[in-house]
Amino acid sequence: MNTEASKAQAGAPGGGAAADATKAVRAFDPPFLHLSTPPHIRSSLTVSKVMLAVIAAMTPALAASVVFFGVEAALFPILVCIAAAVATECVANLILRKRQSIGDLSAIVTGILVAFNLPPALPLWMAALGSVFAIAVAKMVFGGLGGNFINPALAGRAFLVASYPAPMTSYPPTLYGSVNGLAIKAAAPDTLSDAVSSATSTSVSTPAVADSLTSAIGAAADSLADTAALAAGKLAAAASSVADTVSAAAASATSAIDAVSSATPLYVIKHVFAANAYRPGDFSPALKDLFFGNVGGCIGETSALALLIGGIFLISIRAIDFRIPFAYIFTVFTLFWLANGTGAFFTVESLIAPTFHILAGGLFLGAFFMATDPVTSPITPMGRLLFGIGCGALTFTIRKYGGYPEGVSFSILLMNLVAPLIDRCTRPKIYGEVKKHG
Repeated sequence: MNTEASKAQAGAPGGGAAADATKAVRAFDPPFLHLSTPPHIRSSLTVSKVMLAVIAAMTPALAASVVFFGVEAALFPILVCIAAAVATECVANLILRKRQSIGDLSAIVTGILVAFNLPPALPLWMAALGSVFAIAVAKMVFGGLGGNFINPALAGRAFLVASYPAPMTSYPPTLYGSVNGLAIKAAAPDTLSDAVSSATSTSVSTPAVADSLTSAIGAAADSLADTAALAAGKLAAAASSVADTVSAAAASATSAIDAVSSATPLYVIKHVFAANAYRPGDFSPALKDLFFGNVGGCIGETSALALLIGGIFLISIRAIDFRIPFAYIFTVFTLFWLANGTGAFFTVESLIAPTFHILAGGLFLGAFFMATDPVTSPITPMGRLLFGIGCGALTFTIRKYGGYPEGVSFSILLMNLVAPLIDRCTRPKIYGEVKKHG
């Protein structure tokens, strides 16, 4: 009876459309539970759909990198990394005699993320090498997508940092500003004047001038002509010595200016805190540039606004879980708020350092696009919170006490290693399970 009624309802006008509507499932909606033969949980979500969503979410950051660094410095490395990643995966599948998997778009996502973690204007062959390592060593060696135990893009970046540290830590300024946009760079002219004053005071001292005059007077008593010639020679030598000294001092000061202007925001704030010279007013003007992306850094990490737009998009369509990025960013902000350098906790100045740290560097890029990798992150809700907190704590430790100004990449890689342990410790209890004793 029920079967006939259902058939009649399906055959009625509009009944078929209603039935189709109830079966329609949006790609990122929670899957339905079917009481049937396995698999019980079914969804229209596929790997290629997830990767396509991630590519769309990274588009704002890609556009911002082109705006601030230019086509040649930003877009070319991205295209090279994508081509190298896809080609490497294709060749690896042929060598391993596996079905081609480049259609799932995961290699394209890895290539973009590798490029996002590289400095602008890095030699293209280095960028390609990073993608080759990420796909061949960190992904395909372990069985391809789903078998890797660390994030491939971060593994490629770590490989390049270890192999070519100088190019990987050289950041040019943006097309519209400096590398850090900090107010403390105004102290550079004082450095020049201090260097010149110090050099001239040490090179041409008062006793030296007195000795020269005494010698000249004594020589004049013997021979006026010899004294005049000797005085002229000494005067020329002294003038040349002073000129060389001032020139060297100016070059030294210019080098100091270049060092200040080429230092990334995280590098500057790290060394200012180490020297106990932190002043909130020096760093507050840079917050706007950090938010919009008009600062130096890696290609895809500078614009916090663009990364935030992409992250919110992924969370809204349920492509990623909010717990990891929320716990990650909140932990970094809280720890740097407790160590804000002002001695107070409820003032506007106490919020500048933690805000600076969550906007600077690759925190937003790592929190939204790399720490949320479903393959290398925990699957339980509590495990994801613990994973984000661990990433934040490690990032704080490296930035505050380590020798490297940035810690996002290494913190995520380290937490990738303990993700299986976190899942094991946070595994929910099976309903009705009875533990065996003895």
